[in-house]
Amino acid sequence: MTDSLIVTDHGMTLDFTYEDALRYHGPQAPGGVAHAYKVLERALGVLGGEGSVERRELVVTTAHGGPGVRDAFELVTRAVTEGRYAVDSSLARPERGNTLALYVFRVGYRGASATLTVREGFVVDELITLSRKTDRTAEDESRLTVLKQEMADRVMSSPAESVYDVEIGTLPA
Repeated sequence: MTDSLIVTDHGMTLDFTYEDALRYHGPQAPGGVAHAYKVLERALGVLGGEGSVERRELVVTTAHGGPGVRDAFELVTRAVTEGRYAVDSSLARPERGNTLALYVFRVGYRGASATLTVREGFVVDELITLSRKTDRTAEDESRLTVLKQEMADRVMSSPAESVYDVEIGTLPA
């Protein structure tokens, strides 16, 4: 795991930790924050090579509409406020089942793209089932909070390469 995500902004080096992303988002979705953090860790390593990337040139598209994911990407890339972030259901991979289908992210940078899909074992069925339940009880909410934190811990304690598979491609002109 990297200690921080490093990007540049008009020549200034910026680094963001997972804790920075949690503080920015708040306590509601630590698992989503963790996933976006690991996606960026993996994508920046692939797209940036040996150097840092310019944060305002990163384009993020995902099938995952969660607020923790969105906020972590916004903190590091500013893509949400600058219109370079989109939730696109066509990226979903339903053949991977309900649990993994939405954990697909495409990060574009200077004509290249990295499409990342979560590996088995990082998202559990119970979390997805409970998060989609519309009439959650107080007990359900407590259990969901535990499951979100367990997922965040699982994701953050693993190297990005073991959490996400990556396919390299080019962006359409």
